Amino acid sequence: MIVRIFRAVIFDDKVAEFRKFLIGTALPFMRKQKGLVSITPCLPRAETPNEFCLVMVWETVDALAAFAGEDWRKPHVLPEEEGIVKERFLHHYDLAQEAA
Repeated sequence: MIVRIFRAVIFDDKVAEFRKFLIGTALPFMRKQKGLVSITPCLPRAETPNEFCLVMVWETVDALAAFAGEDWRKPHVLPEEEGIVKERFLHHYDLAQEAA
């Protein structure tokens, strides 16, 4: 299994809008994706008031690529995110129980 961690820095004046988008649009969309084992949304804290994170576990790289495209190593950006997200960070890992 592959772990995909997506972190987004939101423009200060768009945090509430992104939270609404994340909960109302992005999460329902993501939960329908074939091969997605789990998704954990993470909301901002006081020390990072404009940062959100999604931790996803995918069955295989092929399942992830079916969702994100051939260039799955780059963030998959929905049109609704434009003008809201200032920066995006994306990292991939093998799930530890699979590597043991």
